[in-house]
Amino acid sequence: MPRVAVLTPFGLPSVRGNAITTERIVAGLRERGAEVAVWDLSAVAEPDIAAGVEDWRPDIIHAFRLARRLEIPLVVTLTGTDANHELFDAEHAPMVRRVLEGAAVVTAFDASIAERVGGVLPDVRARLVVVPQAARFPPAEPFELESRWPLPADRVLFVLPAGIRPVKAPQRPLVPFDDVVRAEPRVRLLYVGPVLNAAEGEALAKALAVRPWARHLGAISHAAMPALLARADVVLNCSISEGGMANSVLEALALGRAVLATDIPGNRALVEPGVTGLLFDSDAELQAAVLRLARDPALRARLGAAGRARVAERYPPAREIDGYLSVYRREIPVRA
Repeated sequence: MPRVAVLTPFGLPSVRGNAITTERIVAGLRERGAEVAVWDLSAVAEPDIAAGVEDWRPDIIHAFRLARRLEIPLVVTLTGTDANHELFDAEHAPMVRRVLEGAAVVTAFDASIAERVGGVLPDVRARLVVVPQAARFPPAEPFELESRWPLPADRVLFVLPAGIRPVKAPQRPLVPFDDVVRAEPRVRLLYVGPVLNAAEGEALAKALAVRPWARHLGAISHAAMPALLARADVVLNCSISEGGMANSVLEALALGRAVLATDIPGNRALVEPGVTGLLFDSDAELQAAVLRLARDPALRARLGAAGRARVAERYPPAREIDGYLSVYRREIPVRA
């Protein structure tokens, strides 16, 4: 089995998407017998990471964020920030291109991201491999929502799990929900996730202060998310872009929750409209979909059941780990 050095932009106990993705993949690799060491780029300086990796002598480096290449085969997994923003940003694009062009393999969570990057960097296209994500939770922790936010018995609860930052567009649903709540007073909107951008967090807090039907709980542990989402009627995603597929959407589907999400490539990878969830483009479409879901429990149940079945069929954890092990084996030099 390979000896893998994993570089992640954020590690546990962070509940950011990259930390959750990295932890899931590392756990799966270790279960298969791989030796894995993890370096958290948010906690350790890059020169110290480079020295530590060289001392550990891995067979391969797997970076879940762009990293300086050492004299070891490098696998880079594209994130939403890399593929949707930094690759097209004048300040960061040269570094992004340099790393991707130097990587042995570049993996993406969905073909839409591979096509986007391959269209900009044709020389990288032949080294792009799609490895879809999976849904997996650590041992479950209880979560008592009522002690944090008492809710009426007949409430219809929409949950938006995301770090509070501009790309997640957390304020977008508020005005459409204003009209929804006037028509359906039972509707509630709950935000769950850390504030990752201070200005966005302050703006959201100000907007929520005049809306008693909406609340931001802050961050909770990933292990407590199943208990919280069990109380949700609908999981909401308002992202401007995603890195191929959002953990929050994939996990909501795996848990049998109805999903309402923006009509962007990353969400279309998981949400088949009318089958595993609903998609929206305009605020009017968002409002109409919220009202439809709030008033139709049978639709919520049907979408949730189909989403759970779809994830079990197409995105099992074993398939994700098989994909990465296949990439590693292809790139690790054969030992004499």
